[in-house]
Amino acid sequence: MRKALALSAALTASALFLAGCATTAEESSSSTTTTNTNTSTNNDSAAADTPSVLETVLANGVVRCGTRDALPGFAVLQENGEHVGFDSDFCKAIAAAVFGDAGAVDMVDLETADRFTALQNGSIDVLVRNTTWTATRDGAEASTFLHPNFYDGQGMMVAANSGYNSVGDMDGAVVCVAKGTTTEGNAAVESSRRGLGWEVRSFDETDLILEAFIAGQCDGWSSDVSQLTGFRSAYPDGPAALKILPEVFSKEPLAPAVLDGDTQWAQIVNWAVLATIQAEEFGITSANVDSIRSSTTDVGILRFLGAEVPGSDGSAVLDPGLGLPTDFAYQIVKQVGNYGEIFDRHLAPLGLERGVNALWTDGGLMYAPPYR
Repeated sequence: MRKALALSAALTASALFLAGCATTAEESSSSTTTTNTNTSTNNDSAAADTPSVLETVLANGVVRCGTRDALPGFAVLQENGEHVGFDSDFCKAIAAAVFGDAGAVDMVDLETADRFTALQNGSIDVLVRNTTWTATRDGAEASTFLHPNFYDGQGMMVAANSGYNSVGDMDGAVVCVAKGTTTEGNAAVESSRRGLGWEVRSFDETDLILEAFIAGQCDGWSSDVSQLTGFRSAYPDGPAALKILPEVFSKEPLAPAVLDGDTQWAQIVNWAVLATIQAEEFGITSANVDSIRSSTTDVGILRFLGAEVPGSDGSAVLDPGLGLPTDFAYQIVKQVGNYGEIFDRHLAPLGLERGVNALWTDGGLMYAPPYR
């Protein structure tokens, strides 16, 4: 009987203890939920108070575009203060898309080492500076890369009288590269892969590479083929004094980049690039865009140019919800041109061929998603 009473008392005490624990847990859970809710509310409020990149751009009245000032063909600062080049035109295309004014852009010249820092600290809105899209840069630099505007690859430039006719001839060579670029690592990998024993020397600026090359301190200058072509065109002794060897030993998709976290701004930059490609596929140029817009009955072209598309319920203009004016593609083509025009204006004079940068319909990689 005593055992029964003792067992009953123990069970009662245990039940009371468990009930107390449950109550405490519920109170703790309620408190945690309230705290989490408050934290979430505060975070949402903070996010709501932070302007989007597009809002900041509109408030500033310009697109701040990170670029460079001395790469022939891609971006050169002229004596009159104007930036001219392939990348410069894509900076202008983004401004034309947002403002309807290709001149509403502030070109921010950046050293190679400062590119991603400027993007991360908000000094620029977009980086368009012949920058290679890589996994590490996509993941570790807080950057979102968009559609490549130029597919490139790394090569080697040597003196025309060097005796080198291929990369394989350069056993034990001194190869000079720009510090902090994909070029630096690629050169080391290529040397190891081929067993060539290169001494890879890196320099902070391309001007320093040029000085070292002229002084005979470099047997080869390795960089993206497009860059080498540009530097060769402006070489003090003339382009004939140099030659670019035939091998291309890396993939270098050059693409605009924006800061992670703002999907709308990424889409805006992406579609500004894609609009130049689609315009070329449609056969729309800066010279004929007005006549095509006023005379075509092609529904796809009308949508693309932001013109009214007739339908059973009357005419309508396509707004894809990108946060851009509906005629943004028209403004880009009218003021800057299509992809082919931009390429022919700046890169073809250097001797660069379209190659993989041709439209997909011509065997290249340039392909735009449907605009509908």
